[in-house]
Amino acid sequence: MEKQSAYTCESPFETGGGLCRACRLLPESPQGRRCNRLVAASPAMRSLLQRAATVAGTDASVVMRGESGSGKEVVARALHANSPRRLKPFVAVNCAALPAELMESEFFGHARGAFTGAQAARKGLFETANGGTLFLDEIAEMPLVMQAKLLRALQDGEIRRVGESQPVHVDVRIICATHQSLQQCVRERRFREDLYFRLKIFTLVVPPLRERPEDIPLLARMFLAQESHPRDFMPSALAALVKYPWPGNVRELQNAVKHGAVLSKGAAVELAHLPDELALPVAPPLSELESGALVTLEEAERRHVLRVLEACHGQQGDAARVLGIGRTTLWRKLKGYGLDA
Repeated sequence: MEKQSAYTCESPFETGGGLCRACRLLPESPQGRRCNRLVAASPAMRSLLQRAATVAGTDASVVMRGESGSGKEVVARALHANSPRRLKPFVAVNCAALPAELMESEFFGHARGAFTGAQAARKGLFETANGGTLFLDEIAEMPLVMQAKLLRALQDGEIRRVGESQPVHVDVRIICATHQSLQQCVRERRFREDLYFRLKIFTLVVPPLRERPEDIPLLARMFLAQESHPRDFMPSALAALVKYPWPGNVRELQNAVKHGAVLSKGAAVELAHLPDELALPVAPPLSELESGALVTLEEAERRHVLRVLEACHGQQGDAARVLGIGRTTLWRKLKGYGLDA
């Protein structure tokens, strides 16, 4: 089981009454030794955290979308730390990293002798997280057979260890994350529709780092402090950090800062101390039109509408205003796309 991490809101906004005035989240969890901080300087992250604050105090399951390395687990930990479950475990698992044949045992546990190598009974992730939060990263990679068993566990509130017939009651909140569109996975029959609707009570979209450049200096300085580095970045180095598109998102930024901290040897971090790709950034990928992947006008409109809707966190009223159309018109378009409008 992972150690629960404290959560501190790293924000340029003042706090009052124990809550961040910008996002209304509790700045620090009562447990944990290491601080996980969320940067809320950019409008995109500020909007996300404000929406997260309305969800945190509930037991509702949450689906988080976002590119790899964008900080989905950090947001999940913030939700847990601001929930009534904060004193109970936060257990994270990467579904893509578990072998399919071991997944049931990992989730539900097993009895002694249930299979070759099971020399002792073992609790699974559900029992370990009982009373707390179970974070399922890369949920779209879960095999269909396991999806059916997960759905049953969520509906019944109980699990059965492999090799046992006696059910065990569990009480967990599910937060899951993916870089894929679960709706598209449902269309492609790679994800169960009933499980999708069971999980998708709330949806949070974590923006990629390139869409929130205001957060980069704060994140970079936070990572530099975690390296026990006494100095700051030179202006040229900080400018390069802000300009770079960060295809690996926050995870790549953290590694770049570590690279700079090591080479600078305690002095101010200069551009030469950063990875080579920051001094000579790679060209951004070609757009679909430039790469020759031509699409119809109808398809181009559909993609744009769905992108705006995602950026507005599924709020149709906000998306309609951005698109400059009426909400009824947007509703008709979504219905025409085969979506639940």
